[in-house]
Amino acid sequence: MFLVFYFRFTFVTLAFNSTSMKISSILFVAFFCLALACQKDQTQLLMERQKDAQRKEQVFQTINRAWHFSIPSLAPHTRQFASSWNDLYVLNNELNQKPKSTLGAFQKKARLLSQKSVVLANTIPMVFNKPEIKSRIAVLTTKFNQINLYINVTPVQDQKVVSLITAVNIELKALYLQLDEIVRKSEIPTEEGETEMKQMLDTTRAIPSK
Repeated sequence: MFLVFYFRFTFVTLAFNSTSMKISSILFVAFFCLALACQKDQTQLLMERQKDAQRKEQVFQTINRAWHFSIPSLAPHTRQFASSWNDLYVLNNELNQKPKSTLGAFQKKARLLSQKSVVLANTIPMVFNKPEIKSRIAVLTTKFNQINLYINVTPVQDQKVVSLITAVNIELKALYLQLDEIVRKSEIPTEEGETEMKQMLDTTRAIPSK
């Protein structure tokens, strides 16, 4: 009887130990596979971060090379008329100060230029407060707004930013030429009798028709 009990106990013990070993083996394999999967995910995440960092560096270098604004020179008399236009000189100062070090610095500068161009449109001196000047500034503001848009989206549209920088330089030149043209025309001597004729026309327009 004792021997039967002993053999049964030994068999159950061996069976239990065998089952435990199988479970342990399965758990070990499961944990090993999980560890490999986690390591693979971490490796992939690291590679994606490296690619993203390389992409940002390429974008930064592209924009950094292209970020140059050419501010034309005004004629001497035009400078005198524009001397009180502080917001024009504030905008020029911002254009001359090139961001450094990071893409974030360029993004911040783009937002600032967009804001300054809006202010510029609201402070035009009376001598320059004409439709052609308002139109030039409106186009310039649109270009700055587009730069601000494309440099702050994800992913950054660096090629569009580069193209818009060129467009801004063209618009700056056109604006300054228009300012010079307004002053030049204002300095053209009035022909004899022209002033009186204008006054007569203005008086005629002021008389209501019957």
